[in-house]
Amino acid sequence: MSVSAGGGSVASLDSAASQALKGKSSSKKSAQKGRQSEAWQRLGWRQLKKTAKRELKCGPHSFGEVQRFFLRHPCVDLDRMIVTIGDGAGNTLAVSVAWVKMPKANEASELKRLIDKDGTGNVSLYGEAQHGSRFTGKNYDSRLAKKLVVLAESAPVSGRPTETTLETAAEVAVEFPAP
Repeated sequence: MSVSAGGGSVASLDSAASQALKGKSSSKKSAQKGRQSEAWQRLGWRQLKKTAKRELKCGPHSFGEVQRFFLRHPCVDLDRMIVTIGDGAGNTLAVSVAWVKMPKANEASELKRLIDKDGTGNVSLYGEAQHGSRFTGKNYDSRLAKKLVVLAESAPVSGRPTETTLETAAEVAVEFPAP
């Protein structure tokens, strides 16, 4: 009987994991269509606040080797956004997204490789007074779409959001199209 009970627990965990995966998958699809509030709602979360800003230059809004890269290869456009999310469990998290448009696809690819490597710097994330003060690089995701590099990172604001929650937030946010 204990084997049966154990099997039932595993089945329940598998079912819960399957539900969470379906929520994340449908959330990413909404994100790709630019439906930000809907993307969070599909996870049972709520968008509390959103602030966005467009920059003409990337160099002043970056640091480390990434900043030096922008001195040699200026970007075409930089859009940054920060969203505050309530996870439905009493926790609040910040999700920062940056869209960097480069003149050439190979420069975008080179930039993504550089940014994805630990310790090389980054685009300064919107909502952060100085780099590393809120966003540590731990719950991070990025994607490349031709000349566009998208970066997303999440961090706790209040409560204790789980690592899975923080990772999921970055994975969904990186799918948002550029404004």
